Amino acid sequence: MQGQILTSEGMRPAPERVLVVVAHPDDIDFGVAGTVAQLTAAGSDVAYCLVTSGEAGEDDMTVSAGELAKTREAEQTAAAAKVGVDRLHWLHYPDGMVEATLALRCSIARVIRIERPDVVITQSPFRNLESTYGSHPDHTATAEATMSAVYPDARNPRAFTSELLDEGFDPHTVPEMWVSQNEPDLYVDITDVFDQKIAALRSHASQVAKRDAESDLNVMMGEWGERLAEQGGMEKPRRAEAFRVVNTA
Repeated sequence: MQGQILTSEGMRPAPERVLVVVAHPDDIDFGVAGTVAQLTAAGSDVAYCLVTSGEAGEDDMTVSAGELAKTREAEQTAAAAKVGVDRLHWLHYPDGMVEATLALRCSIARVIRIERPDVVITQSPFRNLESTYGSHPDHTATAEATMSAVYPDARNPRAFTSELLDEGFDPHTVPEMWVSQNEPDLYVDITDVFDQKIAALRSHASQVAKRDAESDLNVMMGEWGERLAEQGGMEKPRRAEAFRVVNTA
């Protein structure tokens, strides 16, 4: 029996199956790991799809791209376990060079047909001029390709026929998308699972260890969550993650 998740509007039924699609390892944990923890606790079956392996995410050029990719895949796998996820799809597109191509749409549509989610969670396809990091071009390209994969590609039997239908990947219609922090109308309360979110983030040692030492990750993410909760009309000191719900049925 499916449970419920806590939002700014009260309890909301948890979807049975969820797929989270992002560009890089750690994108999920900065953006939506609290929501994932809520979902898995409520009984949702959650899977991840990572477009890249994050092999461009290190300034130290003595570390090879292949070595960094292995490290970051291992970190993301460990982070996923902290919030109850054990199924990860790696697409291995080049980090820093993601484009919303037909090939990427096909790759994501394949994962959607495999996982058959009720909800797809992804990043925003729009550049936010107040958030340079949040508007990484890999993020916006991934989000655009994901939205196109949800509609029309995953449901359309004539989309990528030889790559999908002929290979046994039957069409699937995703009823709903949750787009991260894009004119949000859904605020998920992550207060009670905030420690899991931080544990997931700290699994990405190659990315956050130095940042955590310089400015406490717990404090930074707590303030971020409190701002979103306040934006959603929640009483202090609640913390939230925010989404725009898109009807894609």
